[in-house]
Amino acid sequence: MRSPLWIHVSSVGEFEQARPLIEKLQAAQELKAKGERIPIILTFFSPSGYELRKNYNKADGVYYLPFATRRNARWFLNTLQPRMALFVKYEFWPAYLRELKKRGIPTYSISAIFRPEQLFFRWWGKSYLRLLNCFTHIYAQDEASRILLANHGIRHCSVVGDTRFDRVADVRRQLSDDRDKMAVRLAPIAHFVKGCERVIVAGSTWPKDEELLTAYITNLELQAAETNASTKLILVPHETDETHLHFIFNLLQGRFLKYSSLDIEKFANDRPYRESMQNILQKTQILVIDTIGLLSSIYQFGHTAYVGGGFGVGIHNTIEAAVYGVPVVFGPNYQRFREAKGLIEAGAARSISNYQELESALNTALEQHELIGAKAAAYVAEETGATEKIYKELFDI
Repeated sequence: MRSPLWIHVSSVGEFEQARPLIEKLQAAQELKAKGERIPIILTFFSPSGYELRKNYNKADGVYYLPFATRRNARWFLNTLQPRMALFVKYEFWPAYLRELKKRGIPTYSISAIFRPEQLFFRWWGKSYLRLLNCFTHIYAQDEASRILLANHGIRHCSVVGDTRFDRVADVRRQLSDDRDKMAVRLAPIAHFVKGCERVIVAGSTWPKDEELLTAYITNLELQAAETNASTKLILVPHETDETHLHFIFNLLQGRFLKYSSLDIEKFANDRPYRESMQNILQKTQILVIDTIGLLSSIYQFGHTAYVGGGFGVGIHNTIEAAVYGVPVVFGPNYQRFREAKGLIEAGAARSISNYQELESALNTALEQHELIGAKAAAYVAEETGATEKIYKELFDI
């Protein structure tokens, strides 16, 4: 086997940033003779990330990376013998980076982002700052990162953007190209929203998010009795274990339909069953998606999106929703996320910290979803292209 390209990610989020580059390289290699292919080896730090993506078929091998000791680094690199190494976003492992540098193996950081509070820039973090010299080049997400590095003597850095924007654009294109394939799984959701002009898709939600959304929907139910206006909610919780689903059941007092309760095969092939369920779906106000793998496709059904996690350690993927041209709302903990700040600056998103702010934000987003959504789609489109820039520099030679 030829010397492979080694790509290391932390978990699923970073994998999604590496994915556009992997798939672009593999697509290009399919046009070459088999003997000229560069094998791609993908490693994960997170056990859960590895378990979710261990069968990813665009990589020639997917592995859980051994703990980063000097001995493990020597053993791993002796075994793999990579021609090049790519680390995604926040992955900076001293033992591996120093050993790669020692062996003269070209090593790159992609979709990297730096902030003044990171350990590299603390008075006691000089050894970590020097570690950045192990990279052949750093491809940063933004100009602020490049300037920060330059101010600390790290100049082998250029700004190319975030490959996640390319990934969400790819997902949307693939959804259009593979519409028939996805249509079977999405058909019940399409019938759930049919004819409704106010649909909220709440993705990757946690209990605090769900409490606020429940209060909003409950208040709307009271108003709908007077106005005849209906709003539907597609709730996609971050965790779908029984404990969390029981919490949601109690919170909503059972007034919802679970996606897993539908027989997708019968919905596609059994007309009486489908007609019966269509009637139930039309009368249902809240649909809970208690299965994984659908969220990025479900945002297309919304007139606005609420992205969860902002009342915890940080919000989840906002551009996954924005790419469909829908306004985005999220909680207060978003400062570490460049794309969230970018969406706010573009007038395409709002952050909320309490129920009153949630109500105002969702009402505005639903009433002006076309205008605000257009700003969201434009922001994502402007940010795409990082994958192409990195590919041209590293592989298009």
